[in-house]
Amino acid sequence: MKKLDISKQEKETLDAAITHWREAGLIDDRQATELAESYEVKGFDWKRLAQYAFWIALSCTVLAFLSLFVDETVLRWIRGLYDTPDTVICVFCFTLAVFFYSWGFRHKARHPDRSFTNEAIMALGVFATAAFIGYLGKIIDRGSGHFSLLFLASVIIYGLLSIKLASRLIWVFTLICFGVWFATETAYHSDWGFRFWGMNYPLRFTLFGALLTGFSLSWQKRIKPLQPFQPLTYIIGLTYLMVALWLLSIFGNYSDMDKWSAVRQWRIFYWGLLSTAIALGLAWYGLKRKDHVAREFGIVFLVINLYTRFFEYLWDNINRAVFFLILAASFWFIGRWAERIWRGKNS
Repeated sequence: MKKLDISKQEKETLDAAITHWREAGLIDDRQATELAESYEVKGFDWKRLAQYAFWIALSCTVLAFLSLFVDETVLRWIRGLYDTPDTVICVFCFTLAVFFYSWGFRHKARHPDRSFTNEAIMALGVFATAAFIGYLGKIIDRGSGHFSLLFLASVIIYGLLSIKLASRLIWVFTLICFGVWFATETAYHSDWGFRFWGMNYPLRFTLFGALLTGFSLSWQKRIKPLQPFQPLTYIIGLTYLMVALWLLSIFGNYSDMDKWSAVRQWRIFYWGLLSTAIALGLAWYGLKRKDHVAREFGIVFLVINLYTRFFEYLWDNINRAVFFLILAASFWFIGRWAERIWRGKNS
């Protein structure tokens, strides 16, 4: 029987679980021995190396493309192509996108286990699609300035592609484009100002993140084509929500930097209180429902909010030495607390 490759930490967890089951009489010595011999510590995390290698390869591809624009020979060639009709470039990008998606779909069908390679090919298709939509916008533009419709088109195209190709990566780009569309659409309807219906960007995205998170928890599971992407929507929705809340706790609902800088931070304390309360509630909900995503988001942003308030209210009001001593003591306390939990679980 082929043994399961696991990390050292995972082995320690499984060893402790088998020992507990044996002592509790749930399994006998023979079963415990068989279970212990069914896995082994892997020598090197090749999966992680493959993941990082493909992401670095994609990053280098983007950098290589960008570096072309600083090469004088290439710049002369681009100037020569400057008169190329947008329609030609648009069709070329569309063809390129179809090629990458077709390649990725066939490769995924033949090699479903090569997930990183498949997603890397899909990512190239995503970049080509973005270029296609951009040039399509230039072709159909009539000077209205309503270019947020291009991001809406991106959301629809990426959404359909992610369902058709069962690609989690494309679904991530779908939700990112959805956020960009929301920002540009509300900006367009506010005449490109910073306030829309009396809300600045952080407050708008607080509501946006809350709605996206609520959709992932209540409705997405009922829509069969979207069910596989529910965990991703949940994570990205919480990211929008908690980052926006944290920014709201710093800047309040101000859209003018001069007005914000003239206001003492304690006057927008209620936003910080709201952000901290929601992070605390999220951590409690995660612990209560055994929701690891909610628990980790809640704990991380609770710590971020507490330290943000610490810097806001004490940086200019106490001696620097005292400030850093308090900071050190707080981190020491967190370390001791985490160590106590870790030792309790191991024992």
